[in-house]
Amino acid sequence: MVKRQPVGAHYGLKDWIAQRATAVFMAIYTIIFAVCALALPEFSYEAWSGLFSAGLFRFLSFLFFLSLFYHAWIGVRDIWMDYVKPTGVRLALHLVTLFLLVGYAGWAAQILWRL
Repeated sequence: MVKRQPVGAHYGLKDWIAQRATAVFMAIYTIIFAVCALALPEFSYEAWSGLFSAGLFRFLSFLFFLSLFYHAWIGVRDIWMDYVKPTGVRLALHLVTLFLLVGYAGWAAQILWRL
């Protein structure tokens, strides 16, 4: 017999793990970024552009931003679900948040690949 859970959205543990995993990745990336930035010979546009010209660092930076946006989505979505009771308002806030985060991800990609 399958045990069914009568209430809830059934994604609490997965989201908790995803939020911790994104936080760990962002912390590691921040340390690597700080070391690389401090190791630059000078803080000029050319030096920064050279840092991001490497495909791997650019890709890791984009993964950082995707992790940040997913981390933010989980947190803000939970706030809307916990504290906004009218369904229509909550749905509107979810959609606005989702559209903004997807737009920010596109903007981050544009900035990283424009360098």
